[in-house]
Parts: sequence; C-alpha cells; structure tokens
Amino acid sequence: MAISVRSVATSVPPTVIKQPDMRDLLLVQPGRSRLARRLIASAFDGSAIDTRHTVVGDLDLGAPLEAEPTADTAGPVFCDRGQRRILSPTTGTRNDHYVAHAPSLFLEAARGALAASGGLQTGDVTHVVTASCTGFFAPGPDYVLVRDLGLAATTRRLHVGFMGCYAAFPAISAARSICAENPAAVVLVVCAELCSLHLEASDDPDTIVASALFADGAAAAVVTARPAPAGHLVLDLDEMRTTLTPVGEQDMAWTIGDHGFEMVLSRYVPSIISEHIRGALDPLLTTAGTDSTGAGGRIARWAVHPGGRSVLDKVEQALGLSEAQMEPSRSVLREYGNMSSATVLFVLQRLLAAADGTPERVCAMAFGPGLTVESALLTMRRSDGAPAAA
Repeated sequence: MAISVRSVATSVPPTVIKQPDMRDLLLVQPGRSRLARRLIASAFDGSAIDTRHTVVGDLDLGAPLEAEPTADTAGPVFCDRGQRRILSPTTGTRNDHYVAHAPSLFLEAARGALAASGGLQTGDVTHVVTASCTGFFAPGPDYVLVRDLGLAATTRRLHVGFMGCYAAFPAISAARSICAENPAAVVLVVCAELCSLHLEASDDPDTIVASALFADGAAAAVVTARPAPAGHLVLDLDEMRTTLTPVGEQDMAWTIGDHGFEMVLSRYVPSIISEHIRGALDPLLTTAGTDSTGAGGRIARWAVHPGGRSVLDKVEQALGLSEAQMEPSRSVLREYGNMSSATVLFVLQRLLAAADGTPERVCAMAFGPGLTVESALLTMRRSDGAPAAA
C-alpha cells in the first residue's frame, strides 16, 4: 500500500510587494541608525527576492494615494502611505486581521487541491489537518474548512500550531499515519501563513531580516492511500524523518510580543544548517539505500524550503546539488519570498508541474525553530490506476 500526495495547490493574496519598494520605505522610517540603514539595504538587496504577497492593503505601495485601500478601520493600520510611515498596531489588532483574512486563503488552497486530486470530491474527505504559526483563533481554520467546504460534520480535525517553517512535514506525517491506519481515508492538509501582519520598523537585525524575507501564502495537499486514476501524477510518501541539531536553539525562534510576533533568525542559521544537514539526512537516505555523500547525483529532484538565499546556498554546497536541482526552490523564493510552513509545498507543486511522468525520487526538507530539520523521501510517478507496492 502506497500512501501518496494526490495533488498540491497554492494560493496567495492579490497585493504584491516589490522588494525595492519595501526597502525604500523602511529606509525612510524615523529613528533608524546608520547601521540599521546599511543592514536594511544589505538584507533587501541580497535577498534574491523580487516580489512577495501580502493581505495588508496598506502595503500596496505602488497604488495611487487616491486609491487607498479601504481598511477594516477608519484609517491605515499597518502603513500610512501618505506619510511614508510604518505603524505599530498591537498584537491583538494584527491577530484580528489574521482572523479576517486567513480563512479565505485556507479555503482557496483547499478547493484547488481537491479540484486537482484526480476525481476526489468534498464527500470523500475524512480528515482535515491545518498548520499555521502567524495567528490564532478558535474554532480555528480546521473548523472553518469543514464548514465552508461543506464537509461532513463527522470529519476528523487536527491543527498543527506555532511550529514555524517546517510545519508542513508534521502535518503531512499526521496525514500519512491516518492513512496507514485507515487505507480508505482522504486527508486534506492545508498550511497558511500571514507573516506580513508582523511587519515592524526596527534597528534590530533579526527584525530587519524578517522584513526582507517573509510573506503571505497558503498551500494544500490531498493525502490518501486510495489508488489514483491511471496517468495521474502522484508523490508517494516513502519515508519521513525529523532531526534536532545539537546547536541552534537560540538562533531560530518565534515568540509573541506586544506589537506582533517576534522572529529570532540569527546570522548563524545558514552555517548551522550547512554543518548539520548531512547528518540530519543520513537516516532518511540510508533507508533509501543511499547516503548523503554525493546525494545530489543519486536523487533526481529536490524540494528545499527556501528559508533565504544563504540557506539555499549552504544546502546546495553541502549536498553537492546542481543549479537545476535548486532552481525550483530559488524560483519560489524569488517570486514569493518565505511563506513559512506553506513554502515547501509551493516547491513540490513546481516539481509536479514540470514532471514528464518518468518515476523519480524526490527529497524534500524544511528548517525551523529548534533548530529542527524535517525531511521526506518521495517517489514522483504516474499512477497505473492500481495500488503501488509499499
């Protein structure tokens, strides 16, 4: 029995941030030190990001002022574009915007994944697993999906909260376990993050890096052991692993402050990943009959979470990957930035879109607080309409 990802779909909000526009806005904020301005220019210019998406209409920096987006309140909440000032709403106000805007992203991605699943309908869904770390509400996004998709009231639900950029993996792992226990199960996995709600003008280096990197988006996957129609492209979930690096607990963290969630993302993170990525992948790749030495030549496709340009550079160097193998991750970073838990699913969607149907091994990975490395070994293939061998 093979448990497979039958489809992946993504969703982003309509407002686009161009990286130079946001850089220039941050540079003119009052009180910035000369060092902070240098850090802002360096972080944005070296990010390898062109555009990002946001639910914050105040950040539509290219729109004419007379076309100021209508906010939920009487005036701008996150950015006064007329005065070129980034505002500092409370965490409660930011979370109110999460409650207002997150459900539509969850829903759009979920509908897209079902539509691309090869014939599965809402009536087939038995379980919903959601993941997010950029806001909270209850009943939560898992409940909203059951309600708004018209799923059965008996649909089982699980929410994976506040795990950061790697959360898609425990969410999919939970779906895999459900399907192993019940081969008839169909699990809808949806990750959505509204990172831009926590934008803050600051001299703090971590905050500056976060302002240059993070963005909003959602992605969904349908996971099931039911055989897909003949010719349908699937990703078999062969093996999944998690590893905590021996260092880095204080170098990547996500906490709640009075004026938004606060990111700790030290400059040592890429080096920590570079030093420990081989050891983290060894158990996974040994299971597959290989090892991390020369892995780039043995596994055809790679879905590396684009945590940032330096992270991708270090992974490429440490694993001996080619530019072509890294391009799906680099193109997602360039076009969308880092959307936390949803981002690696954007990369997997890109791999599926480019596949020619030849069976290929795929290694996927993401990194997050802890420092945690989550990884998965998958087989991308076209279904023959019958269950594949385990």
